[in-house]
Amino acid sequence: MSHATQIPVTDRTKLTRRPHRGIYDREAVHAILDESFMCNVAYLHKGSPMVLPTGYGRMGDFIYIHGSNKSTMLGAALSGQDVCVLVTLLDGIVLARALYSHSVNYRSVVVYGKPELVEDPEEKRASFKAYADQVMKGRYEDTRPPTDKELNATTVMRIPLNEAVAKMRAGPAADFEKDLGLTHWAGEVLIKQVMCDAIRDPNGDQTAALPDYVRAYEKLPNRQQQEVENTADSV
Repeated sequence: MSHATQIPVTDRTKLTRRPHRGIYDREAVHAILDESFMCNVAYLHKGSPMVLPTGYGRMGDFIYIHGSNKSTMLGAALSGQDVCVLVTLLDGIVLARALYSHSVNYRSVVVYGKPELVEDPEEKRASFKAYADQVMKGRYEDTRPPTDKELNATTVMRIPLNEAVAKMRAGPAADFEKDLGLTHWAGEVLIKQVMCDAIRDPNGDQTAALPDYVRAYEKLPNRQQQEVENTADSV
């Protein structure tokens, strides 16, 4: 793995507990971000800590977040402060023999940084496509794109992926040796996000056929990113 693929470790991204779970490989961070489209943004507003769930899209080494020009979160985030963005994917509930050793299997990314206002119209348009593709590949080309008026009514900020860390756990329970003889069932209950029925909007035109990209849509956990050292340790 070349140094160029590594995200530099900072005081904020350095893991002090179970540091072996920290992943600073840029491609691994991208892979986790690309599997979701919802994040939590932590910021300060009038001196109080706030957290807001919102959608995002990734282009290169930036994540893009959209909102109304009147958005409190975007206004606060773009005031010059640093924010923290969290993306979490749950893969399983880990049931151990001892309650103390119970855990979850997960993949997460934490990003720290100072948001930047996106003002270039072409970059703003591209960020709309990035977000649409993040949610459902192929949807952008099958919709009416935003008008200039809609673009002007939307604030777009981007957060660089220069200070980020991925963290994950995978594998079975990590019971203490003294507990392995207990007869309680232990194992992992897998969690998978699956898409169900596509329900047609009852309003407007009813002639459009269900698109192939909707019919084939699925987002399943990417297990290949879970091969990390000592992943059987409990959280």
